[in-house]
Amino acid sequence: MTGLGGLLATAGLPGLLRPAFAQTLAMAELRGGFDAADAGILPGTEDDQSRKLQDLIDRAASVGQPVFLPAGTYEVANLELRDGSRIVGVPGLTRLVYRGDGHLIAAQDIGRASLSGITFDGANRWLADYTEGLLSFRSVADIVIDGCEIVGSRKCGIYLARSGGGIADTRISGAAEAGIWAIEGKAFFIRDNQVFDCGNGGILVHRWTKGEDGTVITGNRVARIGATNGGTGQFGNGINVFRADNVLVSENHVSDCAFSAIRANSASNITISGNQAFRSGETAVYAEFEFEAALITGNLIDGAAIGISVANFDQGGRLSTVSNNIIRRVVNKGPYVPTISSFGFGISVEADTLVSGNLVESAETAALAIGWGPYLRNVIVSDNILRGSPQGIRVSVVEGARQTVIRDNIIEGAGQGAIVGYRWKERVGGELADDESAYPHLSITDNARIAS
Repeated sequence: MTGLGGLLATAGLPGLLRPAFAQTLAMAELRGGFDAADAGILPGTEDDQSRKLQDLIDRAASVGQPVFLPAGTYEVANLELRDGSRIVGVPGLTRLVYRGDGHLIAAQDIGRASLSGITFDGANRWLADYTEGLLSFRSVADIVIDGCEIVGSRKCGIYLARSGGGIADTRISGAAEAGIWAIEGKAFFIRDNQVFDCGNGGILVHRWTKGEDGTVITGNRVARIGATNGGTGQFGNGINVFRADNVLVSENHVSDCAFSAIRANSASNITISGNQAFRSGETAVYAEFEFEAALITGNLIDGAAIGISVANFDQGGRLSTVSNNIIRRVVNKGPYVPTISSFGFGISVEADTLVSGNLVESAETAALAIGWGPYLRNVIVSDNILRGSPQGIRVSVVEGARQTVIRDNIIEGAGQGAIVGYRWKERVGGELADDESAYPHLSITDNARIAS
């Protein structure tokens, strides 16, 4: 993974020169506020200024005023936000450096707090067992982090549990675990952030128990996410939604993740739309395990071991639309040796799914994989363009597979068969012709088959 030196040398923050933010900083935000310099808190000294800054935070919150930190570096640790705390710095120039022995910033069981225009530097120092992140928030009704930077955390960059509010226009890099880890959010938003060079995850939206979450994840740029803890997809995902229902993942740019660009596990009513995913190590876009209702539409995927997978009908995964996606350059090579199926599929689905209007080009195994053994039910595959794969459509013909319609697709250059039947991993017979299927669960009509 890329070190922090290069990132810190170009630490210009996204969105911080917006006129609206500058006006807020210069006028309304700080009117009547507490200036750290007036309280004897001076940047650039080696003294621990934690006690002075904590006192200032407490006094300002008690009278409903913000704290302004002038440009410079302040060495602090174990700061606690109070209800109503607002801390504002000079974007790119105000820096809080963690001294060690606990955490940097935390808040718990309060109503509202905000952080704006501050760089938080964990200096890769040890964090206490009681905290999961350099910045940690628990049961905060409305926490807003805007225009900040978080670097060098030994755990997560930002950790939130049972909190509302959101994170915007913030840059997070060099976290040993995840950049952002939000658990049991309350209609949270994560928008227009940059998350780079994190050890085990980019943006994680999780729940301890499956239920409505409502987080909106949009406009973020996520890149170079590793899986230092190993595994087969538990780590290494750019955006990971787990047990969180009613989540929107839209218009994000995700690249160079060890596993998935976007991975939704047991997440019902999820929308994954308009995203770009480049060079994913495993499945680029994944909806898996216990979920009902996944809308996957309008995504651009270039480079993956599987483009889009909607899987685990055996564990309740069902009900989806996979439409109008472009998928290119899918390779038959992943980050582990597969024990069930294989890699190299453009789109793979199983149950209660419409696969329509997609363009799949150059998938090394097959453009589409429809069903797995008996796990196939109520699938329509129509109006897709499938080019340059050895097989166009691979469909399950195992006993117990249920109604599947394959119609009006254009399949070009499938030298091993445009539409072929499979029993698990084994091919059955030759190419399946239109209107001549020997399998009662299959309806195959009006497909255009073009030689390369």
